[in-house]
Order: sequence, then structure tokens, then C-alpha cells
Amino acid sequence: MSALPNCPKCNSEYTYEDGSLLICPECAHEWSLEAENETNIDQKIVKDANGNVLNDGDSVTVIKDLKVKGSSSTLKIGTKVKSIRLVDGDHNIDCKIDGFGAMKLKSEFVKKI
Repeated sequence: MSALPNCPKCNSEYTYEDGSLLICPECAHEWSLEAENETNIDQKIVKDANGNVLNDGDSVTVIKDLKVKGSSSTLKIGTKVKSIRLVDGDHNIDCKIDGFGAMKLKSEFVKKI
């Protein structure tokens, strides 16, 4: 049996390989195996403190008082943060907080609204 993937357009199982292309005989769709592999690369999933998956543009709430480095102020529990952006790194949320400005947060200290 063939280990080739099904057609992404019509889900036919009768795909065949022609050089570097994969071809579906039922709908005549052609695609490359490299493109198929690139779309299946695991993307990093960011979860909040409760295990909910976070996406760009979500709103979150801070679940504990956080000390702000370089400042004498703290970010209080219950602070709402709108329109977050997910980034790579230890602090994986980039956001703007009213009264504080631009800031990076760890996803383990927030929960999705």
C-alpha cells in the first residue's frame, strides 16, 4: 500500500508521485511534497494557566500580582489585557497594558477571558 498523503483538495486516496510532485487523478490537483511537509510542521501552542489555547488578539486577565522589573510598581491581580500577540521566548505574550505601556508576560500568569 502507498504511504502517500490523500489529496488536500478532494481527499482522494489515489494520489501518485511524478518526480517531485504529487498528483490526484480524480481532480487533477498537483502539489509538492515539500509544501505538504511545511504545512504539517508543528506550531508552538501557547496555553494559559487553565490550559486554554491562546491566539493572537485574545484578551486575558492577570491571575497574580506581578512585580515589574525596573519599576517600583506591581501589576495587580485581575488586570485585563486586550489584543495580545504571541511571540517566541520565555515571556511569550507581548502586549500593551493601560497605565504600564508595552510589556511581555509569561502565559502561565494569565487566563483567557
